[in-house]
Amino acid sequence: MSNFSLEDWQKANQQSLMAAIARVRKIVEQKTGQGKPEDKQLIVEDEIPERSALGQLCKTFGLSTFERDLLLLCAGMELDASFPHLCAIAQGDAQKAYPTFSLALKMFPAPHWNALTPSAPLRRWRLIELGSGATLTHSLLRIDERILHYLTGVQHLDERLVDAIEPVTEVHQLVLSHQELAQKLAETLSHGAESANFPVVQLCGEDVSSKRAIASSACQMLGLSLHLLCADYLPSNKNELSLLLRLWDREAVLSNSALLLDCDEMEVAEHNFATARVIEQIKSPLIVTTRERQRQRQRPSICIDVQKPTHQEQRWLWKRALGAMADPLQETIETFVAQFNLNAPAIQAACATTMVDEDNPKQLGDALWEACRAQARPRMEDLAQRIEAIASWEDLVLPPAQMETLRAIIAHVRQRAKVYEYWGFANKGGRGLGISALFAGASGTGKTTAAEAIAKELRLDLYRIDLSSVVSKYIGETEKNLRRVFDAAETGGAILLFDEADALFGKRSDVKDSHDRHANIEVSYLLQRMEAYRGLAILTTNLKGALDNAFLRRIRFVVQFSFPDAAQRAEIWRGVFPSQTPTEGLDPNKLAKLSVAGGNIRNIALNAAFLAADANEPVRMKHLLIAARSESVKLEKPLTDNEVKGWVNGV
Repeated sequence: MSNFSLEDWQKANQQSLMAAIARVRKIVEQKTGQGKPEDKQLIVEDEIPERSALGQLCKTFGLSTFERDLLLLCAGMELDASFPHLCAIAQGDAQKAYPTFSLALKMFPAPHWNALTPSAPLRRWRLIELGSGATLTHSLLRIDERILHYLTGVQHLDERLVDAIEPVTEVHQLVLSHQELAQKLAETLSHGAESANFPVVQLCGEDVSSKRAIASSACQMLGLSLHLLCADYLPSNKNELSLLLRLWDREAVLSNSALLLDCDEMEVAEHNFATARVIEQIKSPLIVTTRERQRQRQRPSICIDVQKPTHQEQRWLWKRALGAMADPLQETIETFVAQFNLNAPAIQAACATTMVDEDNPKQLGDALWEACRAQARPRMEDLAQRIEAIASWEDLVLPPAQMETLRAIIAHVRQRAKVYEYWGFANKGGRGLGISALFAGASGTGKTTAAEAIAKELRLDLYRIDLSSVVSKYIGETEKNLRRVFDAAETGGAILLFDEADALFGKRSDVKDSHDRHANIEVSYLLQRMEAYRGLAILTTNLKGALDNAFLRRIRFVVQFSFPDAAQRAEIWRGVFPSQTPTEGLDPNKLAKLSVAGGNIRNIALNAAFLAADANEPVRMKHLLIAARSESVKLEKPLTDNEVKGWVNGV
């Protein structure tokens, strides 16, 4: 077909098909006495052009001449208006204006009974459909719609597959490491085609779009089309699944296609019957995308691990996407690569959605940073609560040593690329490169506020992980939940805040039973992920003494949040009200006598503001007294006379 244009081929194919149908019509006409005498000598066995759709179909499915003529008889019903009347005459019944197997047995040379068995090509590959009738041989026969279109030279996906399977058309340019994987995949599929034994190829990893691009690129190298089937769309009914597999195997042959089975959203434990049956029984080239390797039962399997583009490749992607603006943003690109772990589509999307003045590199850099954060959010939103980082350093009242440690945490996050990559510390070993911090102290002493201040300073997203939803009594579930959190956070290097960490990371017990052993495995798994995590993980606890010492040794920073003394409480009171809030006669030194933590001070201030607003007055000491009494009830800690002495005249 290389010397033909598509238009030329379609024209030649149409002529060849109609000539073959005309030959079948003449055979029936001669058998029924309807034909012209001179046509009898013209009915010869024409050679079907190999390049025609009919020739390819007969070769692919191994049709005999009888099966081919029967298929053409059914095609003639759709393409030649004389066929219904001719069938009725041939069967001696005006009501039987349709093809039947009995009619074919009488009309065509070299008939054989097994042509209509379920295992023979016509029915096995659903080239024809069997309709109603008193007997099998007198039942209506109809050509399958997909096959009819194929014979006429029209390619389209079978309607019964449209809801489950879709073509993969978009392919982004691959980075070098992914090009090498695509070449490896193409070679694997090519060897399978030569031996007629396609192995299952698993593309494993978190980067879903890159896996699809690699699969698509490999198929392009081999001249294959690629179609996508999400495992979630597989029918649970065995008969429906069998039909889908049979139709796809036929479609793969007709359109020269490979199938990409997307199992990325399925856990290994959810590798169900339908997925296993597809993998084991499908005959066409099959590529499976998974987050983790899955063991196959019988069919040979080859696993290819797909990683995100390397730092160097991400630099190249940024420069290519930014074009002329790449040079002015050279340093900014370095910060992007250090902080975010984005693939090609994400980088392109970040640049495409940044609608700012390109003549202002600073403005463009800031907008791109926010776009990168947005690219990394979708998966995290389903796993943890994003906290809007509003608190700043002015909201923190801590001793100098603690403030210095918080500043050091920020420096480690900002400079990790320089120290690890350019100064070579990463080459000394991969362990211990994760940045982790433990914030220990009583409730309300500022642990979450400090995490917010760090996130705001670094312009990163802060996510609070609800440990009650992470920790599970079922073996293996806690690790699975933790893995999902860390994997999702890797893309944007988000700050992870594990509240009340002692619920999971308490002192590891002596192994007395399987539950103790598994509890220790959970802690070990968390340590492993924290050490490999490229972002910042913050653990908070009310009881530092409850944490395992071995665990503490592997935490890089430990910040103790002590209960504030009177001077610190006074400082908190001075900054607790926004500048817009009207106040009158407030005395921070008197308020500081109230022995509560910073979080309680903020609650009291907020409640007092509502009381004052409702009375249409500025916030006064009397409002704070009422709010303090309400807070004390909540804390089950009665106010003492010394704490509120002098707050209000006469009190």
